[in-house]
Amino acid sequence: MESVAAVFAGTAFALFGAALLVWTGARALHRAPVLHGVSPVASTALTTLFGVLFLALGVWCFTLV
Repeated sequence: MESVAAVFAGTAFALFGAALLVWTGARALHRAPVLHGVSPVASTALTTLFGVLFLALGVWCFTLV
């Protein structure tokens, strides 16, 4: 039963992380602000960091299956 929860959590984390990375990449490619009112470098770096973190967390959840 725990493997079902790990697969669900891994899928959710991996999809969110991948979507965050794709969205950040698209915004940076078009030179659009990632977050209004914040330094463009800081917001891009922070969202990239969190995207990679969530993607790694999703992969880690898949290793628990």
